[in-house]
Amino acid sequence: MTLHVAVLMGGWSAEREVSLSSAKGIVEALLMLGHRVTAIDLDRDVALRLAEARPDVVFNALHGTPGEDGTVQGMLDLMGLKYTHSGMVTSVIAIDKQLTKQTLVPHGIPMPGGRMVRSEDLYAGDPLPRPYVLKPVNEGSSVGVAIVTESGNYGNPIAAGSSGPWTEFDQLLAEPFIRGRELTTAVLGGQALGVTELQTRSGFYDYDAKYTDGLTEHVFPAQIPDDITEACKRIALDAHRLLGCRGCSRSDFRWDDTQGVEGLFLLEVNTQPGMTPLSLVPEQARYLGIDYPQLVQMIIDEALS
Repeated sequence: MTLHVAVLMGGWSAEREVSLSSAKGIVEALLMLGHRVTAIDLDRDVALRLAEARPDVVFNALHGTPGEDGTVQGMLDLMGLKYTHSGMVTSVIAIDKQLTKQTLVPHGIPMPGGRMVRSEDLYAGDPLPRPYVLKPVNEGSSVGVAIVTESGNYGNPIAAGSSGPWTEFDQLLAEPFIRGRELTTAVLGGQALGVTELQTRSGFYDYDAKYTDGLTEHVFPAQIPDDITEACKRIALDAHRLLGCRGCSRSDFRWDDTQGVEGLFLLEVNTQPGMTPLSLVPEQARYLGIDYPQLVQMIIDEALS
């Protein structure tokens, strides 16, 4: 069946370029599948442009705010438009790392401890023993993440003049740094696809490592014990269901391989994972025999159902 699909992309978040890259592949796939496409770069008159387009379904290829935090989802709900990925309530919770913990940890999902801190308080002393991680509570793609170590160049305590997320955000989430390995699992159509290990040259899977070709090696299937693979898949699927995710999601983990399954922690759930040439969901799907256009069609089909 031929559909008219509006693809929302771009916007003004820190992840604009990632969204545009995702959307490029999505638009090409939709045209290959024979659908009619209207590509819309998010701006303040997006509702008017959607009303004029009158699509059968909206493919939400936005990353970060306001496309991933429930704002756009609420607008689409009010307009009565079907759209891909998670709904408003799920999006509000999942983009907020603290709300995600409050939702998942009571159900037995292992996540790091930590607490919210005022950025200005970091200049008086560390909120946790070093090493620890500081991150904005509602940004994706590792935007604004800092690892504070004993030998770090931020100072001890962190200097007010040193560059870091404390200069950009009033509040940050402080978490213990989990030594070990970076793992990720995609969920699609109610199935956990597998586990990828991310081996970076920098030792940290930050924004540049995610979106710069050659900086990170994706090992899929991850060369890890079977019980860790099964634990990642189970936790990712449980988190997907508990949060009420739709379409596809991606769960990111840290695993201290000296601690066995007790060293495995869920860091976050991405409700609108990237669809760029370097993205992990298309890579895992492709390994299981689902090519990129098929993946796009599966996401569309779930939105329509």
